[in-house]
Amino acid sequence: MKALVFTGKEKIEYKEYDSPVKKNGESIIKVSASGICGSDMHAYHGKDNRRVPPLILGHEISGVIHEGKDIGNKVIVNPLISCGDCEFCNNNLEHLCGDRALIGMNKPFVREGGLAEYVSVPDKNINKLPNNLDIFKAAISEPAAVSLHAVELGEKNLKTTIDKAKTLIIGGGAIGILCALILEKIKKNNFTSLIEINENRLKVCQNSLNSNVTKPNSSSLKQSSFDFIIDAVGSTNTRNTAINFAKPGSTIVHAGLTQGNGDFDFRKTTLQEITFIGTYCYTFNDFSKTIQLLDNNLLGELEWIEFRELKNGSEAFKQIHDGTCAAPKIILLPK
Repeated sequence: MKALVFTGKEKIEYKEYDSPVKKNGESIIKVSASGICGSDMHAYHGKDNRRVPPLILGHEISGVIHEGKDIGNKVIVNPLISCGDCEFCNNNLEHLCGDRALIGMNKPFVREGGLAEYVSVPDKNINKLPNNLDIFKAAISEPAAVSLHAVELGEKNLKTTIDKAKTLIIGGGAIGILCALILEKIKKNNFTSLIEINENRLKVCQNSLNSNVTKPNSSSLKQSSFDFIIDAVGSTNTRNTAINFAKPGSTIVHAGLTQGNGDFDFRKTTLQEITFIGTYCYTFNDFSKTIQLLDNNLLGELEWIEFRELKNGSEAFKQIHDGTCAAPKIILLPK
């Protein structure tokens, strides 16, 4: 089969690769669409020890069952693989499983990803595509589930109701814009601001959201004034931005993985009783709920997604790396 293969730091090649072989309890999916995630970019930059070349990346997948149970069914893949029988899995907290892994990783075990014509998926991770959901847009389900989980995790800790919380989202990538859409359309919040430094992406977000979309240095933003902050980037700079804008008693949800360490104002966090919550994934229930939101078109038309052919994926990675890509999400389509 043809696949987009991560072969080394900042190297992605479209090439022939071994097709997946059917295993017990799994099905082979003919991929219709597969998104490029921020974590795929971390691998591309050589900063993810869970993704070691050579490897097919990609875990945001929709497609058609080619081999296995229910051949011909259109499906959405939940790429989160857990043990299914630990204290977390038994309490619907699969994202905290100690043996958690994702499709498109080869640590702790090899699981080739979806930036290819075919991918093997455990049957328990396959969700049937609803009738009203476009199979290509359905690949956004995974980052939408991440975003829903982040919003609702923070919501539990707010000192005010989610609809009234003055909210700041840092970063206009897929997670940032999806968090904003969830706040606007599902949580009915009219007090959301989103900040982005990339001029091209800033314009896309401004055209796609009703929220205040601006640069970090905008005069419309006041320090120590936000109830709820979502850092969808996860760098030293964005963490410092988050704590600067956080008011006493506020909640910061950290949903980005750009840098794993760096300086942070723990003094303000402590003195002003600011809650800092890390989040990486979602539960199976979050994923199912997200599919229903998308099926009912509750997050809008998603016109900010850019679709490209899989064979041109290497250029897409390069443009994301260079900051010349305006789209918050690129989804690749095998032909």
